[in-house]
Amino acid sequence: MNKSDGRRTLTGALRAAVRTGFAALRESPLNPGRSPWQEIAALRRQLEQLTNQVGLLEDTQAIRTLHFKYGYYMDKCLFAEIVELFSDDAEINFLGGIFRGKAGARRLYGGATGLNGPVNGMMFEHLHAQDIVDVAPDRKTAKGRFRCLLQAGVHESKTDAPARIPSQFWEGGLYENEYVKEGGVWKISVFGYNLVWQAPYEKGWAHSGTQPLMVSPYTRTFPEDPRGPDEIRTSMPRIWPEQFIVPFHYPNPVTGKWVK
Repeated sequence: MNKSDGRRTLTGALRAAVRTGFAALRESPLNPGRSPWQEIAALRRQLEQLTNQVGLLEDTQAIRTLHFKYGYYMDKCLFAEIVELFSDDAEINFLGGIFRGKAGARRLYGGATGLNGPVNGMMFEHLHAQDIVDVAPDRKTAKGRFRCLLQAGVHESKTDAPARIPSQFWEGGLYENEYVKEGGVWKISVFGYNLVWQAPYEKGWAHSGTQPLMVSPYTRTFPEDPRGPDEIRTSMPRIWPEQFIVPFHYPNPVTGKWVK
């Protein structure tokens, strides 16, 4: 979804909410058994409900935009910009490592490759889609699930690229993130990227292995490893061809039951 599509979607949702509100008012004629003050109080309650509904729609769109902008920064290795998207006490989960706060974010972003900014001859194109965002009723926190498809590699003309970056590869993953509103601005509070599969472009995912192509799993923590995580998770996430389900942050929308 591009920016203009997002605005049209939000505008359409706002118009629908307003139409619903006016319809509710038309279908709720003045009650002759209530005083004018009681009628005004009822209208105020309806207005508050509509205002909250519009606020939730605005929050949902803001979180989608936040995540999509993260993807665009990742495309060009704009790591300083990415770090600012996290809350001060954020938790970042990546390849079995847990990085805490913005200090941890600075070690993670750029630490794996040493890059900081776009480099001629290197490509990291992230496509984020299938977004599901759920904002808490108090509008202070939220959760989101996004799918990522990455096309990456090094052009044949570049001879000084980091050794671990394959010349051409695909990657698929899922984000299960949490967000917090600080000072009226949405930020990432828990970042959960789950690598589902990686594969060389030439061979494809039918021949991929269970170890990441570009970044090795962490074995030491910071400060022993200057670029390491603050904590190592006891179990490594599984990678294709092994199957696993990244836990859903939401129940089944029809049955209301949680998927186990």
